[in-house]
Amino acid sequence: VQLQASGGGLVQGGGSLRLSCAVSGSIFSIRSMGWYRQAQGKQRELVADITSGGSTNYADSVKGRFTISRDSAKTTVVLQMNRLEPEDTAVYYCKAIVVLSTDFFLNGINYWGKGTQVTVSG
Repeated sequence: VQLQASGGGLVQGGGSLRLSCAVSGSIFSIRSMGWYRQAQGKQRELVADITSGGSTNYADSVKGRFTISRDSAKTTVVLQMNRLEPEDTAVYYCKAIVVLSTDFFLNGINYWGKGTQVTVSG
């Protein structure tokens, strides 16, 4: 299973960025996908996630500014980030909880993509 993340970069405060993450591999199903972030010197935290049923969950700090969505195949998740603030500066990581096609017991396994840097200037 591979998670390919794209997007990120440098933007001025108040600007927008879009992160995308695509999952590929021998997958039976994807239980959820989401984005986490880790600022320098801080713990990794949830930004937003979306379940297979379409339910979304957001960190309080990004509610109303960020939107998570997925494509019709449910293998790509997009995080649209608007009204970015310097406090949003972090390395952003994509995570998927995947059930492998070879897993008879249908256990979900966490997979992480490589981080992508988001830097918001003040």
